[in-house]
Amino acid sequence: MSQVEVKIPSVGESINEATLGRWNFKDGDWVDKDAVIFEIETEKATMEVNAPSSGVIKVKNKQGDTVSIGATVATIDTDAKKPAGASAPASSASPEKTSPSPAPASNNASSPTSNVTNADMKGFGPSKRKAVREGRQSLPTHSSNTSSGNSLLQLDLQEGQERKPMSTIRKKIAERLIHSQHSTATLTTFNEVDMSAILAIRSKVKDEFQKKFGVKLGFMSFFTKAVVAAAKEVPAVNAFIEGTDILYNSHVHTSIAVSTDRGLVVPVLRFADRQNYADIEKNIGALAEKARSGKLGIEDMSGGTFTITNGGVFGSLLSTPILNPPQSGILGMHKTEMRPKAIEQANGSYKVEVRPMMYVALSYDHRVIDGRDSVTFLVKAKEYLETITAEEVMRG
Repeated sequence: MSQVEVKIPSVGESINEATLGRWNFKDGDWVDKDAVIFEIETEKATMEVNAPSSGVIKVKNKQGDTVSIGATVATIDTDAKKPAGASAPASSASPEKTSPSPAPASNNASSPTSNVTNADMKGFGPSKRKAVREGRQSLPTHSSNTSSGNSLLQLDLQEGQERKPMSTIRKKIAERLIHSQHSTATLTTFNEVDMSAILAIRSKVKDEFQKKFGVKLGFMSFFTKAVVAAAKEVPAVNAFIEGTDILYNSHVHTSIAVSTDRGLVVPVLRFADRQNYADIEKNIGALAEKARSGKLGIEDMSGGTFTITNGGVFGSLLSTPILNPPQSGILGMHKTEMRPKAIEQANGSYKVEVRPMMYVALSYDHRVIDGRDSVTFLVKAKEYLETITAEEVMRG
């Protein structure tokens, strides 16, 4: 029997282990060469692993296992004959079905066994009976120190609980957030943007833009261009601390926060300062699609100099973004909401109009950026967004 090993591939010089994600085949399935057989999660990205040969797969590790780079997690019997109709993978099947870990038993409860009878569960509903049989809940004892009511309360508290290990990406996100809070002198400054000009431009040119460039005109290109314009005025916002030096970047490489079912990832739009609106929309769309399909590589996540995050898509009205070290600045976008605003007239008087307004927030590292510079940056971004013209947006 000829066996081909399926190993965890190298995903970067600094990465030594990965977590096995979803399996698309189960033990004993036929796999075709180059079929995606499973995913791996590292601290920076999720990657798909393809079958090196066709044959019957034997799985050695289950979903959720932490494995070393280069470890063999499956073998493929290439001498096996392909069964009739064996061309599609099992629907996201794991080689081993796992049930949620049971909650720890209290001192007043005994572990369930396969000999539990209906009499033992008298007074339990169907869901509690099932949970006891599956080991997700424990039966109360009848000790003198525990009343039946308290035991049932313990079961009620455990009802519906499910324990899952944190994914590698989620653990890394947690580590980076704590590191950011502890290693930077973070402050946040706020302003608001009148979105009237942007909304009018999008309404006016969206069809022409899509016809000319083959991509929809969204909001991210406006804010990316605003960051580029403001960074020219305040270079410190696009700088890093490196040892005892400040490293100033000649170009703006914008990290775009993307929410996925695996957690928050931040792919990088490189050389944003060299791109027009169409380029930015196309490239951000491609990065977002790779993020949501789990196909981001290490190169897609590295080298960012400034981050943009849009909580407005989830309805956030105001927030204080957390820095993405070693970057010194992050811009938070929020929900556009109609609000009354005092508008100055030519004669110096004011009138109140209802305008589409968005709060924007700049979190920054005060070790690099002074208060004056942070406010200047946000004001410059605001001015750009409120005075942008359709001609600039349509410029190729």
